[in-house]
Amino acid sequence: MNSQTLVVALGGNALLKRGDPLDASVQQANIAVAAAALSIAARDYRLVVTHGNGPQVGLLALQNAAYPEVAPYPLDVLGAESEGMIGYVLDQHLANNLPGRQVATLLTQVVVDPDDPAMMHPSKPIGPVYDEQRARHLTAQRGWTMVPDGEFWRRAVPSPAPKEIIELPVIRLLSMHGVIVVCSGGGGIPVVRAGEGLRGIEAVIDKDATSSLLARGLDAEQLVLLTDVRGVATGWGTDDVRWLRTIAPEALRRLEFARGSMAPKIDAVCDFVETTGRRASIGSLDELAAILSGHAGTTVFPHAHTHWYQRPAA
Repeated sequence: MNSQTLVVALGGNALLKRGDPLDASVQQANIAVAAAALSIAARDYRLVVTHGNGPQVGLLALQNAAYPEVAPYPLDVLGAESEGMIGYVLDQHLANNLPGRQVATLLTQVVVDPDDPAMMHPSKPIGPVYDEQRARHLTAQRGWTMVPDGEFWRRAVPSPAPKEIIELPVIRLLSMHGVIVVCSGGGGIPVVRAGEGLRGIEAVIDKDATSSLLARGLDAEQLVLLTDVRGVATGWGTDDVRWLRTIAPEALRRLEFARGSMAPKIDAVCDFVETTGRRASIGSLDELAAILSGHAGTTVFPHAHTHWYQRPAA
């Protein structure tokens, strides 16, 4: 293991594939695959892992609403539950794959601005997907905001920008001592600074934005965002799809992507590269090793030549 820090963010779709049932056994199996890929990277880097929680926190909200005897738990508490749940399984698989290495999962509080305009415009998809008829019913029944997700619909909640990671010094200390850290799950638990200290807020923070902030705070060598596609593409879903291998942040920002899908990842990698002058990548979980070697995914770095290719590498 060298002294370079690598931050890897596992997307919710990398842990629970589109169309998968929200069963614990399915998530266990997917996390086992993720942990196997991460374990290889952990041999060469100080590894810090973040993860999404969109499907899981949405499921917890549905289960919560099904018990009317008590008021529904707020999203910050459900976020903490999902962070512990996913982190536990991921932590266990990493430890099993890497005998002798220490792994720690941290519940992570992330400060947001309560006056962030995003609080008035729900945009972060959570929970399962619905067809249009079911989405309209839930909007009328529960007052949810629904947003398109491909050919389906999902509930959307406020997603303010992360400003500060409360546990950053602890994460840094553990990482410096060779501990693999799982943290900032689901973008972290959203909190605001109030007169009495910190308090939770009804929101879900974008995981990629927090991962970028974390990677900058840890002076990471590279940030990798893993999802269920092989990289950044234009013409998605058409015969004219083109994939990006390398690109500079200023060129990437000039391309247009849907706000709820690839756009948050684009913002996250560009913010990291522009701030640090280092590399950030987007790609598929099963190609992590190839992404780190520059042979898969989309890698963003300063002054990069824009390199397109027509079909993903095998």
